[in-house]
Amino acid sequence: MKYGLMDITTDAVVRKRIEAALDEDIGSGDATTLALVPEHACVEAVILAREACVVSGTDVAMFIFNKLAPAMQIEKTVTDGGTAGAGETVMRLHGSARAILTGERTALNFMQRMSGIATQASAFVRKVQLRSTLILDTRKTTPGLRAFEKYAVLCGGGANHRIGLFDKILIKDNHRFLWRGTAGGDLGAAVRESRRCYPDLEVEIEVENEQELRSAMEGKPDWVLLDNMSPAQMSACVSMVAGRCRTVASGGVTLANIEAVARSGVDAVSLGCLTHSVRSIDLSLEMV
Repeated sequence: MKYGLMDITTDAVVRKRIEAALDEDIGSGDATTLALVPEHACVEAVILAREACVVSGTDVAMFIFNKLAPAMQIEKTVTDGGTAGAGETVMRLHGSARAILTGERTALNFMQRMSGIATQASAFVRKVQLRSTLILDTRKTTPGLRAFEKYAVLCGGGANHRIGLFDKILIKDNHRFLWRGTAGGDLGAAVRESRRCYPDLEVEIEVENEQELRSAMEGKPDWVLLDNMSPAQMSACVSMVAGRCRTVASGGVTLANIEAVARSGVDAVSLGCLTHSVRSIDLSLEMV
């Protein structure tokens, strides 16, 4: 799917992932709830943010509760991409007590993870907003959850670098190592060959120094990825590119140094930390 700030549960693959998560948790049935909660009990409940955050995953939660109880009444008081303060209500539920209890953990697992990613992305976006530097994610996502995690990056104001191996050429160090064995390290030729094979895809190439950048630019790439460079090195490379393609910084970038990286003039910064090591947000579901 092509991600955007829309209800991602309209995508068939996303729905299957959610249903698999429900099946994993429920199995043959929610034994505790079936034993103790009357079948026709109806309750009100709220999902609360226990800390300030950027919210993501409300549509996923709605899909879960409506899957378990189609008549469930649900109100989103904070939409995806919105902010919630500590103690603020994010969602209100009214309906089957059994469905709410059975779907609670799966819904919160998605929302907590997705809101953590959205909050992290938002923190980076705020650091570079004066320079309009794009904050990009990577493919360092949880297997099977890429759609949810990349959507969460969008909720935080970031952008998707590429969805998978199929939608963009990205020539990295190991590709360059193997290409050297067949073409003498001509990175421009690697760019041209990639474009010849996949003329409809953007071509991006990773470089580690100015010499590699000169070679790569001969192939006229759409993007160059400046890997593990200092801000001063990035600035020199941006000047060398002179607007002929877009530049993206990657490697060793943190909240502490991203402003210096942005000042180098790069168009974007690619960050694996948005998804691979983010802390989930503390959310809870409470009966009213």
